[in-house]
Amino acid sequence: MSTLTNPPLAADHAPGFTTANVELRCALTGRPVAPDEAYWAPPLITAHDLIATTLRTLAKTPGNLGAVLMAEQPNVPYAPEARATLASRRTAEQLKLIALLLLVAALLITPIVLLAA
Repeated sequence: MSTLTNPPLAADHAPGFTTANVELRCALTGRPVAPDEAYWAPPLITAHDLIATTLRTLAKTPGNLGAVLMAEQPNVPYAPEARATLASRRTAEQLKLIALLLLVAALLITPIVLLAA
């Protein structure tokens, strides 16, 4: 266990970072990662999580939707060898979301086109 800040190099220059004794674990694989080899990036957000959070926020507190969707995510540690896997997972989640949005758009536009014809 070591004392570290998230991310370690930003501790001296940025307020708001807290220091704690923690063991770093890769957010994707769960394996322990040394602080000096950790790759820091925003967490992986799945299309399901994004849609569920958006719908839940719309139902409970619609005024917070902008803050929930646009807030900066804190960086989490990843193992260096997980970068390629993380990139492919992010791409897959983006494709799922785009496909869902296109499907919703098609379902909304189809009746309009049929009624106009």
